[in-house]
Amino acid sequence: MDEARARDVLARAGVLPGAAREARLLALGENAVFATGDLVVKVGRDAELLDRARRELDIALWLAEAGVPAVRAAGPEPLLVDGHPVTVWHRLPDAVRPAEPRDLAELLRVVHATPPPSFDLPPRDLLGGVERWLRLAGDAIDPADAAYLRARRDGFAAEAGALTPHLPPGPIHGDALPRNVHVGPGGPVLVDLETVSSDLREHDLVVMALSHDRYGLPDEAYGSFTRTYGWDVREWEGCSVLRGARETASCAWVAQHAPSNPKALAEFERRVKSLRDGDETVRWYPF
Repeated sequence: MDEARARDVLARAGVLPGAAREARLLALGENAVFATGDLVVKVGRDAELLDRARRELDIALWLAEAGVPAVRAAGPEPLLVDGHPVTVWHRLPDAVRPAEPRDLAELLRVVHATPPPSFDLPPRDLLGGVERWLRLAGDAIDPADAAYLRARRDGFAAEAGALTPHLPPGPIHGDALPRNVHVGPGGPVLVDLETVSSDLREHDLVVMALSHDRYGLPDEAYGSFTRTYGWDVREWEGCSVLRGARETASCAWVAQHAPSNPKALAEFERRVKSLRDGDETVRWYPF
């Protein structure tokens, strides 16, 4: 789904007070995210994401009722427009500063202490998107690389299922990165609730450990995260398993953009080579 297609779906959805062409594109990935006036609209890549969109709205209501600082939905149900799920959200006030790792840690402490909702949250299916992302990559990537990632996926899925957690399992955000925190006048707020799950809370903490080890997050920034949360997941013997699973998923996620973006293909090949070589020092770049 490119921007033109997403704008066409946005126009057909009829959820905006103004013209779809005037909405500002905030992000384009599995969802195209547009903002206009007091609203934000998310257009999903395909109909496979409808159930996830419906669950995200339920999660937003639960977090609102629990008093967790998070983005609020502006509609109770997703629309399905030309095969694309569409959800509408209240737009947050302008950010007063960029989110920092300590802001994320503060919010994770709140989420991890929140009682589960009345409905069932799914487990964190970290590797569940790998097949779809590789399928979207198609012939743009080396079939041997796709096979390698599928084998890694299967191996880490089995290992993750046998882990003994250090923390009690429960609600997690699932994609715990500072980019999913918005710091407005009222303080930090969680956004992007699609991956909220009930699983090992270590999932939320491994993300920042990987950011430090692979993406160049400075020592002090990572230290502020662990100090605010109160524990460093790297002390846990299962950390390498969840890290390996997330690295596998991150490679496959980039692959879906390879058919239309040479930079995505180059980053995908960099990541896969570092995994094949077992070189944990190779720097990865956000995409």
